[in-house]
Amino acid sequence: MGEDFVKAVKRTSLALLTLTLSAGAVLAGCSSKNDASGSAPSSGASSGKQEKVTLDFWTFWGSTTRRPIIEKIISDFNASQDHIVVKHTYLPWGDIWTKELAQVAAGNPPDVIVNDISTVAQRAQKNQNTNLKSFIGSEDIKSRFFPELWNTTLYKGDAYALPFTTDTRVMFYNKALFKEAGLDPNKPPATWDELAADAKKLDKIGSDGKIERLGFEPNLAAGWDLFLVNSDGLAFVDDKGAHINTPSKIDALNYIKSWEDRLGKKNLDAFQAGFGSKQNDPFISGKLAIKIDVGTFWTQIRDFYPKKEDIGIAPLPEFKPGTGHNSVGGGFVVEIPKGAKHPKESYEFMKYLTDVAAQKYWAQYNFDNVANIQASNDPELQKDPVYKATVDNLKYTKVTPVPLNAPDFRNLLNPEVDAVLLGKESPKDALDKAQAAVENLMKQNTK
Repeated sequence: MGEDFVKAVKRTSLALLTLTLSAGAVLAGCSSKNDASGSAPSSGASSGKQEKVTLDFWTFWGSTTRRPIIEKIISDFNASQDHIVVKHTYLPWGDIWTKELAQVAAGNPPDVIVNDISTVAQRAQKNQNTNLKSFIGSEDIKSRFFPELWNTTLYKGDAYALPFTTDTRVMFYNKALFKEAGLDPNKPPATWDELAADAKKLDKIGSDGKIERLGFEPNLAAGWDLFLVNSDGLAFVDDKGAHINTPSKIDALNYIKSWEDRLGKKNLDAFQAGFGSKQNDPFISGKLAIKIDVGTFWTQIRDFYPKKEDIGIAPLPEFKPGTGHNSVGGGFVVEIPKGAKHPKESYEFMKYLTDVAAQKYWAQYNFDNVANIQASNDPELQKDPVYKATVDNLKYTKVTPVPLNAPDFRNLLNPEVDAVLLGKESPKDALDKAQAAVENLMKQNTK
């Protein structure tokens, strides 16, 4: 600069102030560029630069299959932005939620956790998770999810979690065994009567009465509770009341008991004693021709059954023609425990976990049904006929939250059903008793 200019600056305080402010603006611009590149701010700096936030994300996904997948999703999220770093903490299934509640009580919970989809409202009622209303704002986040799943996250109209995965029960059947028994391998049973008739043809009973191969048995190859709900599509308990002793459920329990009476409880117990997993699963080993299970059971078939093309998949048979292929499902959500230190950033991570890319990746490599509608219907995923069948089956599937006024209703229902299967009570008497007991429980808890 020239000498005259320097003298002018010295004579004019306003010019000096302007120059100082201009220099400050240049420095601020440099600081912004450094922020964008991810450079760490100096200790005690007052530049206003956003510091990185570290989130602790708890899951029970520690297997050699699931852990690499969730950690890849976390790594992708960390690379997608520069102000949040997520760290994964694995805890075993039996410990994760007990430890979480202890940490909530101590005021030091994780930032995000995977939790049971059916008990979100219970945790909200007990002030154990975080209301997401202020983070969601006017955003239409719920349109991402299947409505049945979104509804499980609500407590008094507000969401306290975001759905992550779900599941559904479908019928797997062995086409080769169907053909051997003289049945059409492309025509699985569509009603309970057809199921019973086909199963008898598929049974192999030795001269000594021992079961060598079983076509099907409702309690052993599905679960009595599934059949009771399948009969009328009503949950045992929901926000409208208890639906335990409906005529259809009484008929269903009679149906289940008739199978046990025909085959013999001792024979069934002896047959079941040889059950295992993987190659020792009775369906995979060819000792069971029809099995009802979650869609992810296909991964065991895929990995351990030698001829996958022999296995068919179909909706659950209807109780009677027209009653519906009613199934049940569960699943998991991601939520922010009460007292988490960075709820805004936690919600941002949860949005990423439940968006299309992460959900598709999880579904593709885990074969899980995911909560995001667009990801579930992704054309690449839909090319797999088994995965498509499980997604299609979601329209028949009930995912019912545990009722707030009867969270322990199973303790009243299960012993009554056990008494029926042991021949100590009639189905009607047992379900009538359970209905009355659960109604009384709901009245007490409502008061």
